[in-house]
Formats: sequence, C-alpha cells, structure tokens
Amino acid sequence: MARVALYQAQTGIDPAANRTGLVAAARDAAAGGAAMLFTPEMSGLLDANRDRARGHVVAEQDDPTLAAVREAAARGGLWIHLGSLALQAGDGRFANRGFVIDPAGEIRGRYDKIHLFDVDLPTGERWRESAAYRPGEAVTLVEDTPVGTLGLTICYDLRFPALFARLAEAGADTIAVPAAFTVPTGKAHWHILLRARAIEAGLFVIAAAQGGRHQDDRATYGHSLVIDPWGEPLLDMGPGDTPRLAFAEVDLARIAEVRARVPALEHRRPIPAI
Repeated sequence: MARVALYQAQTGIDPAANRTGLVAAARDAAAGGAAMLFTPEMSGLLDANRDRARGHVVAEQDDPTLAAVREAAARGGLWIHLGSLALQAGDGRFANRGFVIDPAGEIRGRYDKIHLFDVDLPTGERWRESAAYRPGEAVTLVEDTPVGTLGLTICYDLRFPALFARLAEAGADTIAVPAAFTVPTGKAHWHILLRARAIEAGLFVIAAAQGGRHQDDRATYGHSLVIDPWGEPLLDMGPGDTPRLAFAEVDLARIAEVRARVPALEHRRPIPAI
C-alpha cells in the first residue's frame, strides 16, 4: 500500500510564487506520510500570453522551478511527479515536459507531451498549443516508484487510448495524467475518460489537475482524481477554488485482482488492416 498526495494547483503568471506553492506542497506531502507527490500540467507557469511567458521559459538545466522541486524531494525524502513545465526545446519552440524525481532529488524519467491541444470550443475559447510547443516523440515508463511502474502522459493525451494501451502492454501499473483541462471539456469528458482509461488497462490512473480561475483569466476544471483498476474513484478533489493537497492510498495488489476478473490485456490481438 502506497500513500500518495495530489496537489491541485492554481498556477499563475509568476514562476516564483508558483515555486513557493510547489515546495510547500512537497513539504506537506512528506509531513502527511506520502511516498509520492503528483502535481499538475504546467506547474511552474500558466500564462496564455506567450509573449509574456517567453521571458520565463528557459532550458531544462537552467529552470529554477525544476531545481527547487528536486531539492524539495531530497529534503522531504519522497518521490515527486512534476506534472509538467514549459521549457525551451532548442528549436525556438517550447517543450511541455514532465519529470519523475526520486527521494535523492535525481531525475528518473522525462516525458514530452505527444498530443498537442489545438481546438475551437463552442464557448469561443480557441487553443493552439502547436503554435508554440514541439510535440514529444517518445513513450516513457519509470520503474520502481511507490506506485509501481509509472507511465507518463499529459492532459490532451487522455483522448488517445492507444498511448495508454502501449503503456499498459509495456508493464505500467499506474499512469499519471497531469492536466489543465478547460471547464467545458472537463464537465463533459474528464471523469468519463479517466475512468475508461483505467478500466481498459486494468491499472491505476492518477490525475493531478489545475483548478479555478487563473491570473491569465482562464478557468480550469479541477477535480484531481485517483482511479482504481476497476474504474472506481478513490479520490476526487472537486472543483478548484484555492490550491490544496489531498491524499489517497494505492494498493497495487488490486491490479492483479481486477485483471484476473477481466483479463482484457491478455485477450488483445492484432487488429487486421482494412
């Protein structure tokens, strides 16, 4: 049994203030007995004004938020999944990159978001992530975490079940889905998709989310979730109003129990071409 903490953030346009919140969350997670902390997508900076944001986006080795979270992990003696940061990708674009950090403060895994959010919503919201971000090209698994072998995804990846299937077939016990879901898409699909991904793969899904009204005037859905392999929510943090921390217990033995009842992974076969 592993105790995990989820930080439901309300990340703003000031990276220093966001860092303070992340370090405090790591401290409180450790004090609460968590073996691992999960944080949302864009934990270091959330700013729709890309010209303003660009001044804060640096290369991975120079990012003060990553350095501060690594130090907090070592100080607290806990694992941290830093959901993602905006970082320079080296070609004039950004990377939306998540990290798994161990209790020594070492980076054990990186993942760049593969699927980019380019949509026009009925509310008038228009998002073009590909205008500034470079898509990732690699699938990432991190072994020997407190939640077993951890597969990494980010936000919009949730809508692409083939990625989750690939992670499950490669041995994932848990898949992380850090997110900054919009309110309209969150109300329509967030719970349904997360539960479906957990059921399809017969594993745990841990989704730390942004929530509430942000300084750049966007609103995110909140409802950070932990879903068990049967699709049951073990934790739902509700809508965002203020940043907060919550805890859940993850029992990896539940995976074998569920997969014995519905061995869908064993029954998968190659799909013939049309």
